[in-house]
Amino acid sequence: MWDPGATARIRAHVGTAWRRCFRAGEDEEEEEEQRLVDREERAELENDCCPLQEGGDPHQHTQRSITTWEAGWNITNAIQGVCVLGLPYALLQSGFLGLVLLVLSACVCSYTGKILISCLYEEDEQGHVRRIRHTYEDVADTCCPRLGGRLVGAAQLVELTFTCVLYLVIGGNMMSHGLPFLPLTPATSSALTFLTLAPCVVIRDLRVVSRLSFLCSLAQFLLTFIVIVYCLCQCPRWAYGVLALAVDFDHFLVAAGIIIFSYTSQILLPALEGSMAERAEFGSMMDCTHTLAGVLKTAFALLALLTWGHDTKEVVSENLPMALRMMINLCLLTKSLLSYPLPFYAAAQLLHTDVARSGIARDGWGGAGGGAEWHVLLLRGSLLCLTFVMAACVPHISLLMGLTGSVTGATMTLLLPALFHLRLKWAGLGWGGRVLDSLILALGVLCTVAGIIYSVRGVLEALGNR
Repeated sequence: MWDPGATARIRAHVGTAWRRCFRAGEDEEEEEEQRLVDREERAELENDCCPLQEGGDPHQHTQRSITTWEAGWNITNAIQGVCVLGLPYALLQSGFLGLVLLVLSACVCSYTGKILISCLYEEDEQGHVRRIRHTYEDVADTCCPRLGGRLVGAAQLVELTFTCVLYLVIGGNMMSHGLPFLPLTPATSSALTFLTLAPCVVIRDLRVVSRLSFLCSLAQFLLTFIVIVYCLCQCPRWAYGVLALAVDFDHFLVAAGIIIFSYTSQILLPALEGSMAERAEFGSMMDCTHTLAGVLKTAFALLALLTWGHDTKEVVSENLPMALRMMINLCLLTKSLLSYPLPFYAAAQLLHTDVARSGIARDGWGGAGGGAEWHVLLLRGSLLCLTFVMAACVPHISLLMGLTGSVTGATMTLLLPALFHLRLKWAGLGWGGRVLDSLILALGVLCTVAGIIYSVRGVLEALGNR
């Protein structure tokens, strides 16, 4: 006979098997949905937290992070460059106003760097702050679609190229004229400099540039220390009345361009901040580097000006005795050669990104393919040659620093960060922030327009006298 209990057991087994099959399908769907969510979260995390290459495309593959110290050395290298040697001459031309500008520029440039980085971030609906922009051009495109990014990219490229040219001019001069134990002609010095810097063409990692920046900063500190100690030893001969209250407006604007140019690092900040492993430390890193730079630059310029007075030359190392001058020139040569890779790397990345976006060499540009690699090397080699050709045509170092600071330095360092911050963060700014940004914006416009006029006129006059 049929056992009723067997019927119940069969029903129980069938129900269990059915539930297992049904739940298995549900479990597979849930697992697939979870995998999709995990992939989306990982992609979003990588896009938001992983560093981008310098001036790179947000869709490109990211590179490994750098430490806060490495980022700080890069900023120090950018704002403690060879322009420091021109600051005493700039202070001679600008008087007490230049001394005030030296201190004020450190504070203002640190502030504009931080507000520029704040423009990369927005708060989402859940109240989380996310990095939705990755480059200076992205911020400009948000404020001025289609045109802003191109203009900012062009200005960045001009400033970086002129910075490379400046390092080449100083390095070539030091090699041919600053080191008597190396009896080299200008042509031989240019050839040696070219061969020394040729490996920059193959640098593809920002960490390599950071290591060079560390060595460069050590050479800079040694150079600054030697000059300051010598000036302190000459304190009985100081000329205390050399700083003038009334200065020539033309000379002041050129000097202001030199001072502002000595603090320019904004074009490097988005990539450096994006490459930092600890982005929350960016603000404190900016404060520390600019405070240190402001103290050293002010002390260096003031002590050198008090020591040599009206005899201060465009490059203050020329005022030193021969023995110290050779030591300073050797440090300066090392500093110039080690400073070149950072702006060259950034300029090459900008060109690389622009060419890739324009459609040239679209198939695997910058990838692992041999053809694409040759395109990259050709682009970087052309940029290297261009900077050397431009360096051969520069009439005066101080005019070059003033022109670069006026044309792009004031624009990229003062004008645009304040303008973009007002445009993107207006609703969250109090009246104090709006007034401060407006004052910096007005200062940037004044320095840019007036500095361009007088710097270009000075360059034309210098070229006419050659």
